[in-house]
Amino acid sequence: MHAYISRHFLRVGLLAAGVATAVTGGPAQAAEAVAVTHDAVRTVADHRHHTDVRDSFTLRQFGHVAGARLDNRAVARSARCTADDACRSVALSFQIVTLAGDHVRLTAVNDGQALNDHCTGCQTLAAAYQFVVSTHEERRLSSAARAELDGIHRRLDDLGRSRLPAAELKRRTDALAAEVTSVLSAPASFDRPTPRPAVTVHRHLDGWPGH
Repeated sequence: MHAYISRHFLRVGLLAAGVATAVTGGPAQAAEAVAVTHDAVRTVADHRHHTDVRDSFTLRQFGHVAGARLDNRAVARSARCTADDACRSVALSFQIVTLAGDHVRLTAVNDGQALNDHCTGCQTLAAAYQFVVSTHEERRLSSAARAELDGIHRRLDDLGRSRLPAAELKRRTDALAAEVTSVLSAPASFDRPTPRPAVTVHRHLDGWPGH
């Protein structure tokens, strides 16, 4: 049986990463920026490569913005394997975005899709989690919070490589997502004192067997 396993790394976008400025001139320029980011994980397992496991764990810190367009997707596909020679396809995408400002115009897309294409007995799981942190004033995650997120990411890597059934994999992925939410919602996780930040979580899991 062939195996193909890849790990994505923690990526951090600070201030201008992925930000397009909408207007020019004056101190208000930064406040008129629009944050744009897209993260995606796609896996395909078939009779040539029986195992394809990938994950992405991305942190984007945009500062003051007037609007944001966020996109996060996980797509896993298993194709034309048999029960005696089953495939495993797992795509896990965690996207964390911090934004500052009042009345930010937000468009957020978060989608997970698992596809079984004539694949008897295959394990296929797509999990997309999107965490949007909103604060009034610009705040940065502290080094201690970043270290906690790094640790969660390492455990996500280990989880993806496990041979757990899809239903249990979902449960444990949910538990890691809850840990991420706990870190992001703690005022002490930021570089300066701040009221409890607002954290919005978008979750979409799809898996076979055990939708």
